[in-house]
Amino acid sequence: MRTPNLNALRMFDAAARHLNFRLAAEELNLTQGAVAQQVRRLEADLGQVLFHRKARGLALTDIGRSYHAPVRRALAIIDDATQKLRPETARITLSVTPSFAAKWLVPRLSRFEEAYPEIDLRTVASERIADFQPDGVDIAIRHGHPPFERGTHSTLLAPLDLCAVCSPGYAKSAAPIDRFEDFTAHRLIQDSHIFWETLFERRGTTARHRIMQFNQTALAMDAAANRQGIALAPRLLVAEEIARGRLVMLWRDESEDQSGYHIVHPITAKPNPARDAVIAWILFEAGGTDDLNPSL
Repeated sequence: MRTPNLNALRMFDAAARHLNFRLAAEELNLTQGAVAQQVRRLEADLGQVLFHRKARGLALTDIGRSYHAPVRRALAIIDDATQKLRPETARITLSVTPSFAAKWLVPRLSRFEEAYPEIDLRTVASERIADFQPDGVDIAIRHGHPPFERGTHSTLLAPLDLCAVCSPGYAKSAAPIDRFEDFTAHRLIQDSHIFWETLFERRGTTARHRIMQFNQTALAMDAAANRQGIALAPRLLVAEEIARGRLVMLWRDESEDQSGYHIVHPITAKPNPARDAVIAWILFEAGGTDDLNPSL
């Protein structure tokens, strides 16, 4: 007796579970004829009839039923051993704002791929605050003050650390700025957080010209880089463009009472090494830790 072919055993297993060649073929992405032919060849090799062919399907013979149980167990052992050699890619969904994605995350994603090829990091960029459970979000970058949602844990990523930035060309041609109140005479740009208006109100002054308004920080930064005026943006988002010389910093808010960017995730009893690895990488990239491989 020849040793049965593994593919034939898989087709026998599928047919035995479905008791139908057509359904077994659909599961295996084969034709019904191919499955029926392999099962007939298996029966010939074994010298045994494994199925009763009926008008509306199949029925296992007594021999077929007793043979299927150990075959099913053997195939499960093979699948499990193979899976351990090639584990499924861990999938983590990260929720961020469009500006954070464009100015901080996207330029660094290639480094994440190199460090963690086994993690499928999916980014959801939206101004809407994501719900962890309904939206399937594992990690979110939140801007504000903790505490955040009940049942979540937060880690400070970076303080807000507002910076007034403009293009090198605008900086050369603009009137000098010796004190904060001098900004009121300049062309100013702000996003939906209206930082300029808030800071002027605290100092009891107002801008002399209409402030150019955008709904996203990234757009305000781009306008500033194109000599449209001076924008206020978090240092975390502008640091890269300052280093590249696309923007120059004119002023930095060093007050202690600031909000910031926080990494937020649900508190769960089950360990999630992939999620913890993503958090460690974000902190490492932001300079918040020297450890890319924390104890998970």
